[in-house]
Amino acid sequence: GINAEYGKQWYQRRVREAVVSTQSTGNTNYFTKFNLSSMVKSVQVFGRKKTATAVAFTKEGNGMIKVNGVPIDLIQPATLRYKVLEPVLLLGKKRFEGVDVRIRCRGGGATARVYAIRQALS
Repeated sequence: GINAEYGKQWYQRRVREAVVSTQSTGNTNYFTKFNLSSMVKSVQVFGRKKTATAVAFTKEGNGMIKVNGVPIDLIQPATLRYKVLEPVLLLGKKRFEGVDVRIRCRGGGATARVYAIRQALS
């Protein structure tokens, strides 16, 4: 898919940069020039319930959690909002202070979406 192609291009760029930098220094280890601190530390996970799928993209940040561009506190239906917040309440908000979570959710009905979001966030 598109993400696989992007990952392949990214990897090829990094290897080319390493090769160019090793040619100038004479170092034969191609991967010594990778600077891991400059790379964005992130993780992508998913949750599913019936036909609903939620994909959570987590990276370093300041504690923002959004679902389809909307803050997690405004999720509808309001009666199921507590179910989405359960992982946050269980672990404590302090655990989520250092990360930003963006969740995309598609398919299914309202209840299935809520449970898929909850699983992805967990």
